[in-house]
Amino acid sequence: MNYYTEHKSKGIPDYDDTLLRRLKSEHTYIISPALQRAVDLALYLGQPLLLTGEPGTGKTELARHVAAHFSTDGEPAHFYVFNTKTTSTAQDLFYRYDALQHFRYVQNKDVEIGEAEVEEKFIRYQALGEAIRSGKRCVVLIDEIDKAPRDFPNDLLDVMDQLSFEVPELGLTGDKRVRADAAHRPVVVLTSNSEKNLPDAFLRRCVFFNIAFPSDEMLMKILEKKLVYFKREQYEAVLRHFHKIRDLCTRKKPSTAELLQWTAVLEQLHSAGHIHVEAIDAPLPAEKGTWHSTYGILVKDREDLKMVQDTF
Repeated sequence: MNYYTEHKSKGIPDYDDTLLRRLKSEHTYIISPALQRAVDLALYLGQPLLLTGEPGTGKTELARHVAAHFSTDGEPAHFYVFNTKTTSTAQDLFYRYDALQHFRYVQNKDVEIGEAEVEEKFIRYQALGEAIRSGKRCVVLIDEIDKAPRDFPNDLLDVMDQLSFEVPELGLTGDKRVRADAAHRPVVVLTSNSEKNLPDAFLRRCVFFNIAFPSDEMLMKILEKKLVYFKREQYEAVLRHFHKIRDLCTRKKPSTAELLQWTAVLEQLHSAGHIHVEAIDAPLPAEKGTWHSTYGILVKDREDLKMVQDTF
């Protein structure tokens, strides 16, 4: 039996892009009233929205949800993502200039080139730069800002106040700098995993919201919105077992995103007859190995996984 045949025989279908799109869809995102109020305040004040919370609680999905809110003609607003690194500078938010390739190109061609060609070949606009120069309402997600050097957050807000940036390589400085008008002010969502403290001056100019781990009521709404196969009592059984596993984990507790992925797999296994989700707390001996094989979706530490498998 080859891998593909064996894989299918265990009740796990092939890669399902439709499922993944549904799990991440901004149209099935459920926003709490408190988080909605934080979004409204950030939009009203024209300030960035700073989100904290456990990984997998929906910080990135919230930014996509906001972009969908600004849809026109059924199309969501332009959505740009900047993944912060430990070496990021404020300029990286706007554009990157490949000076070395520019120099080599000119040396090889032995000719000067115009600004339009410089822009096409050696300038790459980044998330906030694209949003400012687009002339449209855009949403920019600046992910894991706490990874950046300490000066980065304050430099970001200085530029946000001006809604403009310079590109000296194209002569776009001073009065010619790239600008966005107030009507097309980018909506900026920042995320932080709280790995280090952010500067007070930066925090004063943000609207802050911590996305707490959802209540059971909210988790049930999320499951029923994003998944479609189980009945309510089956989702309740899954949630009950999920909390037992979450309580056993000491290193990294499973998140909402992992709960969704795990439940989607359980739906497939249940529909194929490989498990009976009603017996989730006391699985049949023949099913125990299948249940154990799914726990790697939730548990990401060897000792925690052994603890969970020994318990169930």
